[in-house]
Amino acid sequence: MRIKQLSLFVENKSGSLHSVCKVLAENNISIRTLSLADTEQFGILRLLVKEWEAAKNVLEKAGFIVKITEVFAIPVEDRPGGLAELLAILDRGGMNVEYMYAFTFGRNDRAVIVFRFEDPDKACKVLEDNKIDVIKPIDLFD
Repeated sequence: MRIKQLSLFVENKSGSLHSVCKVLAENNISIRTLSLADTEQFGILRLLVKEWEAAKNVLEKAGFIVKITEVFAIPVEDRPGGLAELLAILDRGGMNVEYMYAFTFGRNDRAVIVFRFEDPDKACKVLEDNKIDVIKPIDLFD
């Protein structure tokens, strides 16, 4: 199951990240997880929020450029080799991982890895064929 992720370019200066979070807070939108990668002048902020459409709208009204991408949230055994096993399956399926980031989910000693794949349709097939558990949005946000 694919999850909608918001990606924003934010200036690499004091207060930029706060501005994004403030807009979301003022609109009662909670962040489940995020990733921030920087360059010299800008950062790429990736967010998972339940109300992604509302978040996109309020952030754009506040002047941010927001891109929606589809990602997969996959639980991974929280033990040595857990991620390596999943990546081996993805490698055998010919999957190219564009990026990934992790967060804890608080269930069953598992971490959750958010993956962005080069080919999301192919990723669905590889994950289904290998019976890889993918977290549904309703499970992630509720």
